[in-house]
Amino acid sequence: MIDVAIVIVCMNNLKNLYPCLESIRKYTSVTYETLVVAYLFTPDNLRKAKEDFPWVTFIESNEIRGFSENNNLALRQAKGKYCFVVNDDTEMTMPTIDILVATIETLPEQVAIVSPTLVGADGRVQVCGVPPINWKTALLEKLHLWHRNKQDKYVNKKGVFKSYNIIGAAFLIKTEVFRKAGWFDERYFFCPEDIALSTTLNKMGYECYVNDDAKIVHYEGMSGKSLSYIQTATKPAARRGSIIFFSGGKRSLAFLIKVLYTSLTLMSFVVHFCIGMTSKRPNKYYILSLGEWNIIKTSFSNATPKDLFIKYYNKIKR
Repeated sequence: MIDVAIVIVCMNNLKNLYPCLESIRKYTSVTYETLVVAYLFTPDNLRKAKEDFPWVTFIESNEIRGFSENNNLALRQAKGKYCFVVNDDTEMTMPTIDILVATIETLPEQVAIVSPTLVGADGRVQVCGVPPINWKTALLEKLHLWHRNKQDKYVNKKGVFKSYNIIGAAFLIKTEVFRKAGWFDERYFFCPEDIALSTTLNKMGYECYVNDDAKIVHYEGMSGKSLSYIQTATKPAARRGSIIFFSGGKRSLAFLIKVLYTSLTLMSFVVHFCIGMTSKRPNKYYILSLGEWNIIKTSFSNATPKDLFIKYYNKIKR
């Protein structure tokens, strides 16, 4: 058995993918396979990528699929003892995977995941551990009254420490445990499948750790610089996914969350719309307001996150 199955989903973006793959080749010494889900790739890009990276297995995904579905296409084929799930907009500057493998093999059996610290291109820490998150803390976070990066028990410690949740941009997980958990929950199209996974693992008796000495550069992620019209489709899908997760199937709680979240979104929409309309050409505030308007229109919908994405994605294409 090889040590690690590296799984990457890329949406037809060779500019992101190439540095990611090149850094894997440069810094990884453990035995590994690399599985890239070529999501909606053009024939030319797929051919070029295969020619430039013959050591990579490319899995074509030519239908509309979310983060969970696309990753699961590769994960079900994984042959490694561990899976390293990583975004295509990342790049290693050190043997991150090697460090994580060495770390997890020294930790107790119940540890299922070890994550690196995510840093931006400027070296600043984006994520170093994630605390428990529920609908109340998520609401307070939207009001800027709670911040996940300031929860001392689970975040921003040095060395190897116990966290609670993960960020899906990069983490190493025991394949056997991942399989037992059913891989990513495909109900979630775009968020919060990573939080849902680690929350489930905690409930199953497993633990998540972070090694702050293992770092990986995450270029876009939380910077907001990659804002585009596609987010007018991902935002309502993400909101619906969050309601499904935080409500836990309780209708009364789901209704309460919808009311509270919609109220906040409405206020945010008014601000972004007014700022956006002051410009003669579409800007980030205009795009933000469109996404928020789509959330408001579907706040009380029972459509799946995937159905909501398809609905608004098709409007973008027209």
